[in-house]
Amino acid sequence: MEQPVLTTKRLLLRKYRLEDSDEIQRLAGNYNVSKMTLNVPHPYEDGMAEAWITDHLEKMNNGTQVTYAISDSKTPHLLGTISLSKIQDSQANLGYWIGEQYWGKGYCSEAAIELVAYGFNSLGLKRIYAQHLTCNPASGKVMINAGMQHINSTLEKGRTGQPESVEWYEILSS
Repeated sequence: MEQPVLTTKRLLLRKYRLEDSDEIQRLAGNYNVSKMTLNVPHPYEDGMAEAWITDHLEKMNNGTQVTYAISDSKTPHLLGTISLSKIQDSQANLGYWIGEQYWGKGYCSEAAIELVAYGFNSLGLKRIYAQHLTCNPASGKVMINAGMQHINSTLEKGRTGQPESVEWYEILSS
């Protein structure tokens, strides 16, 4: 299955290419990005980005995940990542990260709105859920901007293996 390109006013959501590996490692390898997520490793070692990109096609083809590179629509410059994962039973998990130098510019909200619409309109999803670390309220703002509602607070195993306080959100198709 060919992954469609999605566009917004300022962004191009496209599939990843192996040529993106160095920039992924630079952006996601920033400790300030990693510490705001449940699963981005730190340090982000050589070869991790290539392995991650290679895994995307298989997951897209088996219908369990779709992962997009978020890039500027006027240049191929990579800004971050957004995905729908754990696709099963007409629901999926929304996840994302943005390079630190692009925080606070609305890129993630713009990408999330587009991917939520794609999930409902093209993938036939009925529910999209997401979670963020309680210490990262900016991520919750992205979820709210995408139309999601807060549903729960829990403790989850974080990327370091320690419990982390997490806020859960969801949006249902209309």
